[in-house]
Amino acid sequence: MIDLLPVRRALISVSDKRGIIELSQSLVGYGIELISTGGTFKVLKSAGLKVTEIDTITGYPEMMDGRVKTLHPNVHGGLLALRDSESHIKVMADRKILGIDLLIVNLYPFEKTVVSGADYETCIENIDIGGPAMLRSGSKNHKFVSVVTDIEDYELLLRELSEKSGKTSYLFRRSLSLTAFSVTASYDSCVSTWMSEMAGETPRRLTISGKIVQTLRYGENPHQTSAFYQTNLHSPGITNATKWQGKELSYNNINDTDAALNLIYEFDTTSEPACAIIKHANPCGVAIAETLREAYLEALKCDQMSAFGGVIALNQVLDEGTAKEIVQLFTEVVIAPEVTDGARKIFENKKNLRLITTDNEHIKGNGNISHFRSISGGFLFQSSDIQQLESKDLKVVTKRTPTDLEKQDLLFAWKVAKHVKSNAIVYAKNGATVGIGAGQMSRYDSTRIATLKAQEMGKFLKDRTNPADGAVVASDAFFPFPDGLIAAAQAGVTAIIQPGGAIRDDEVIAAADSLGVSMIFTGVRHFRH
Repeated sequence: MIDLLPVRRALISVSDKRGIIELSQSLVGYGIELISTGGTFKVLKSAGLKVTEIDTITGYPEMMDGRVKTLHPNVHGGLLALRDSESHIKVMADRKILGIDLLIVNLYPFEKTVVSGADYETCIENIDIGGPAMLRSGSKNHKFVSVVTDIEDYELLLRELSEKSGKTSYLFRRSLSLTAFSVTASYDSCVSTWMSEMAGETPRRLTISGKIVQTLRYGENPHQTSAFYQTNLHSPGITNATKWQGKELSYNNINDTDAALNLIYEFDTTSEPACAIIKHANPCGVAIAETLREAYLEALKCDQMSAFGGVIALNQVLDEGTAKEIVQLFTEVVIAPEVTDGARKIFENKKNLRLITTDNEHIKGNGNISHFRSISGGFLFQSSDIQQLESKDLKVVTKRTPTDLEKQDLLFAWKVAKHVKSNAIVYAKNGATVGIGAGQMSRYDSTRIATLKAQEMGKFLKDRTNPADGAVVASDAFFPFPDGLIAAAQAGVTAIIQPGGAIRDDEVIAAADSLGVSMIFTGVRHFRH
């Protein structure tokens, strides 16, 4: 196999024309002949470059509104011909097919067109056919052809040509082919996903694609490899975030920050200043208040020990006063929609703390995001849990009706419980969590842990002898037996919100009535495994 091969002829057809003039000028400097299509040809010609239009190569004009221009044997023969095969060389000579050594192609902006809200027909017209076909042909023949499809690889190409005196190496060509195949696979995946959404059908074959954002040092543990990918251009939250300072984000940082954002935007960004503190993807404190500073301080009171080294998410502009409070605790990540200059200066003294901002509008689109979980030999898929609960949806099943204040806290606790690992129990009072039990095999055990957390913080905070006294409790799924409800009532809880639907609902309701506890059924479950 020949390693180094000279580049004599390049075919250029790009939708995104950034940097293409400068790249083409450099290619001409190596004596490379340029062939181009349609709009790209016009751009290069206007720049004064000597370039041959694709019509000259194919002998046919572009037709059908540009749908057919490169789908021709003279193009694909030039890309696919094996240069070390006598029969291939003979066919090229007989048919006057010119060998193409370098292919530079990027595709119609289908995903951007979809994100822009374009109509169905416009999206269809932005499905590229000729581009992926050429990329696949050139990439299959990487033994002889270099294929460049990412603008970020232009510099790599020029560096290779410079170091190899106008030639490319086999390993370089193979690396480029890998990128090209991953691009066409991702492109087809995007089209397939969109078409299945438009048709309202579950596709027979489902693919997941993403563009790498960051290669991570390791995964959940140091012996695991890991990387961070963006699945689409309009991904909400952490994939579109801006990091202002701090160390590189780790796998666990990203996972926890995503969990924090999903929770914090349960609350209205204009009327409910909110704070969520996350540890190992579970909230250890959540609160809403009159100000962001107060929300943070109230959230911290729920479980100050677990908050150490956690992730803090805020749903409004992070101001100086809130920043002064946050820096008093060791924190891995702080994320908010915006950060004032004064707050940023305060965080500058915490060099390792990751300070991140992300647009509220991105988060509001979270309901459109699909969720995947890998299993051995496959993966599970589900839509987002975007179920919202309002006061009118509540069904009181006990003799005592919750007070207005209890209803407010019940709705607050319900929003939080949705983001706690099952079995989830959340105690809340005055718009703040005061005890959280998460991830237990028994709902009764989760209740006891929430009680213990509340009691421990009551002892730690001298102004709170029993934070659970007068609190409400939210359970992400029904109480199968009265024991969990009884344990919560004994801790001081006065009202409960849960889905209902257990075989022993009557026993649970009777227990609540005997204890003077009000209870609401929602008819909706929020398991989070």
